[in-house]
This record gives sequence, structure tokens and C-alpha cells, in this order.
Amino acid sequence: MTKTIFWDFDGVIIDSMAVRDIGFDLIAKQATNSQKIVDEFITYHRYNAGLSRFVKIKYLYEEMLHSTITQQRIDELANEFSILMKEKLVDEKYLISQTVEFIEKNYQDYNFHIVSGSEEKELNFLCKELGLSKYFKTIEGSPTHKNDLVKDILEKYNYSSKESILIGDSMTDYNAARVNGIKFYGFNNKNLKELSFYYINSFKGLEITIMKRTS
Repeated sequence: MTKTIFWDFDGVIIDSMAVRDIGFDLIAKQATNSQKIVDEFITYHRYNAGLSRFVKIKYLYEEMLHSTITQQRIDELANEFSILMKEKLVDEKYLISQTVEFIEKNYQDYNFHIVSGSEEKELNFLCKELGLSKYFKTIEGSPTHKNDLVKDILEKYNYSSKESILIGDSMTDYNAARVNGIKFYGFNNKNLKELSFYYINSFKGLEITIMKRTS
């Protein structure tokens, strides 16, 4: 029986990839004139969709450009990114309707928590502006790693790992579920179907596989 659902945000609740591509493209072009590196960085960002922007920015400078970057500069770039995201992603057109409908219908029957690679203050701002905050017990994001976000919530609320699942669209989400001993449900990324875990084709039938909380 599932009582607790951890939700990824980007790609599961909101279709934000195109907007975040723009943000990371701008960050990369501040760092290099090489379009090849910019393109490679965007590919890296997309493949690691659930990874924190802080980690991605550091990877760009240290691994791709082989240069140093201070934590202060990482924070400055991350803040510039956040300002753009707050401006663009408050538009309800980016919400994934089938996910939101499921959340609205079932939030009283489960413990819902958002665990995201998005920056936490930005994440809470967007959820508030989009009218989503009331559906979740907690809304948490980076710079804390998703593995630790899940671990801390499981411990704080004394949730059973056997009664908890994580719904996400990336390998980062899959790994966060795996290391915490909970089931992973893939969504909105057909590449995840190749792995041996549950995959959600549509939220319309999700109640068939998830039993509502009875206590």
C-alpha cells in the first residue's frame, strides 16, 4: 500500500524544459564563445534533468571549460537563472494538466512532498504563484541533493519506505528512490521504460496501481 508520494517538479508537474534550456544557454554563453561547448552543456543539462543548477554550473566551468569558479560566482549565476525562471514559469500554460488533476483529486489521501533539483526558494515561489502549495506537506529543493531530501523526509515523518514512492522523469530521480529503498515511478521520459521499474503512461489510471491511504 502506498501512503506517501515524493514528486519531482520539472517534467512531472510543470513542463519547464524549454524555459530552463534558455536559462542554461544564457549562463553558458556568459562563460564561453564556443557554440560547441554551449550545445554540449545543454545536452548535459537535459540528460541530468533532476540535477541542481549549482552542480551544473560548477560542472560547466570545472569539467567543460577546465577553469575555476568560486562558490560566490556560482551563487550569482544561479540567482540570475532563478530571476528568469520566476518571470517565465508563473504562466499556468506550463503546468502538466493530467498531473495537476491527479494531485488535486488525491492530495487528501496521501502524503505529498515535492523534492526537486530546482532552487528551493524559487520552487516555493512558483508553487505559491501557481496555486499548488496547499497540496503538499513540504516543498523542498536544491542546493540540498535530492537523495538527502528524500532521506530526511522519510526520517522526519517516520514514513515506511515500503509505503513510499517517488515519481520522476530522470535518472537523478531514479537514483534518489533507489538509494532510499523506495519504489520509483517513471513519467514523461520514455527512456526510463528500459529499466525494470514502474512507468506511468497516464495519470488517468494511476489509482489502479496505488492504493489510497486508510489510516
